[in-house]
Amino acid sequence: MPLSMVQVSPESLGLPSGAVLAWLNALAADGLEVHGFTLRRSGRVIAGGHWFPYGPERVQHVYSMSKAFAAAGVGLLVQEGRLRVTDRVVDLFPDALPPVVGGHLRAMRVEDLLTMRTGHAADVTDALVAAGDRDWAAAFLAQPVEFRPGTHFVYNSGASFLLSALVQRVTGGTLLEFLTPRLLEPLGVRGARWVSNARGVNLGGWGLHLRTGDVARFGQLLLNRGTWQGQTLLAPDWVDAMSRAHTPPGTNTGDELSDWAQGYGYGLWRCRHGAYRADGAFGQFCVMMPAQNMVLAVTAGVADMGRVLDHTWTHLLGNAQESPLPPSAATEVLWVRCAGLTLPVPEILTSPPLRDVQAHFTFDPNDEGWEAATLTVTGERGALVLEGQAPNTVRFTLNAWEEQTLDTWGTTVALTVRAGWQADGTLALTLLLIEDGARWEVRWPAPDAPLTVRLCAPHYGEGHTLSARASTLGA
Repeated sequence: MPLSMVQVSPESLGLPSGAVLAWLNALAADGLEVHGFTLRRSGRVIAGGHWFPYGPERVQHVYSMSKAFAAAGVGLLVQEGRLRVTDRVVDLFPDALPPVVGGHLRAMRVEDLLTMRTGHAADVTDALVAAGDRDWAAAFLAQPVEFRPGTHFVYNSGASFLLSALVQRVTGGTLLEFLTPRLLEPLGVRGARWVSNARGVNLGGWGLHLRTGDVARFGQLLLNRGTWQGQTLLAPDWVDAMSRAHTPPGTNTGDELSDWAQGYGYGLWRCRHGAYRADGAFGQFCVMMPAQNMVLAVTAGVADMGRVLDHTWTHLLGNAQESPLPPSAATEVLWVRCAGLTLPVPEILTSPPLRDVQAHFTFDPNDEGWEAATLTVTGERGALVLEGQAPNTVRFTLNAWEEQTLDTWGTTVALTVRAGWQADGTLALTLLLIEDGARWEVRWPAPDAPLTVRLCAPHYGEGHTLSARASTLGA
């Protein structure tokens, strides 16, 4: 984050700059790949930054954090008198019902969708995705409802999709279109987008893309019980309902130490220490700390989300003071640190050798559907051609970041690429799926060696590497 965007020093609002530095150091020591953060206290930005090549204007997929925005959309419908949380789902989707409507399905209400207590035994999202271009609402309503709604919690992205479909059914526009003039524009949110299914319905439970700073503004709105710069955007009672534990905290041994066992509201999780949050896979966080009057927004690509929260409680929440602190030399250190954040990437030669090569590879069977690859380097320019279900050409310039797109996961995603020769003769490529929190590291160590693609994104877990054996080599 540019220094001009930081309004005040942390000390002036009671947080030592050294605490923020300690938080950054702890994340780095654990190898947690954070892409951006914004920290607000008493309504003002006190720290923030992005790890280059991520930047403040780049939107990020916030994954399940989307659910909180879906809940906010329903709240706006309730405010406008167009919906009630006690409305029955079957009455709202009369044309999408299965031939036989069981008693449990008939009892399901809007609030059950909000609180993930629909009565399903498991998340039904896979059934929705399997429906393809058919009606996902009908696919949702066709799933067995094993428990009486309101009595059994299952984290269920399909329920949040149905909230999105409900908003679209009531308003005639997408959830994003409904939220934009009522919530997003007043907050100053720019460039937001929401992935839709084949029928044009925003996915609801995931698919929303936002800038890190916009996530923090939303968090400030929630912390202020729906008020932003003197304007009430969400009813205070609705924000209270969102952040209250409708599903009670867990009672199993160790639950008191888990931020996933403190209860669930409307699209929000309760946390330890009196905090609450919206979160999304791979380290997307919007954390509200009411007692400290503090909001933390994080976009990331991490596997261990709990460690991010652990460090937040230890270094940020745990060091917040009620009164301003004396100026500190650490403030300047923090600002310089935040302005110079850079994603750890392989070290490459600053003066790459002029080496023209072309190599061909055949992949072992893999879930990505890649079959073969051709790697070409001519002077300072190069290309990696991937052949398979979705052919792609990744172009690069040695020792530079280059932006393009890639077709993967059934869609087109933004890609940022850096390539260069390492001192040991390895050609190293870093491929950032820069709006989706994913990262691939490509290595070609020698002319007769295999090409490897390590999928570093936490989507795949640790050590997921694709290998392609050399098949033909030309100079």
